[in-house]
Amino acid sequence: MNSALFVVMLFGAACAAGLEKDAPIESQVLETDIDGGFRNAWSGNGISVQELGSVKAGPDNTLIQVIQGEYSYKAPDGSIIKTLYIADENGSRVEGAHLPVAPPAPELPPYIARALEWAKAHPYNEEAVLKKTYA
Repeated sequence: MNSALFVVMLFGAACAAGLEKDAPIESQVLETDIDGGFRNAWSGNGISVQELGSVKAGPDNTLIQVIQGEYSYKAPDGSIIKTLYIADENGSRVEGAHLPVAPPAPELPPYIARALEWAKAHPYNEEAVLKKTYA
C-alpha cells in the first residue's frame, strides 16, 4: 500500500512537471541491503526523488517497514514544489507547503461530551451483564 501511494504521488509529480516522451534520467541510485533496507534516488527532467527504506522490529516479533523520502519538481508557474513523506506503523504522512490543510475539528456538542463523561465514569462490566441476563 505504501508503495502504491508513492507511485501515485510520483505520477502526479511527473504530470505536473510535464511528461516528455524522451525525458532523460540524469542520475539514479538504487541500493538494497540484505536486512530489507534500501535507498532510491533519481533525478531528471526537473524532477528529483530521494527515498530511504528500512525495517524495524515491531510488537509480537513483527517487522515494520519504514519508508521516508521526498520529491520535488518545477510547477508550471516556475515555483518549486517539494513534498516530504513517511510511511510506517502509524500510517503515511505527507507534508508540503502546496498541500491543503484540514480545518480544525469542531467542538463536541455538549450532549456528546456529557455522554462520554458518563461512559467513562460507568465502565462496561460484562460479568455483571451476564449475571443479570442469565440469573
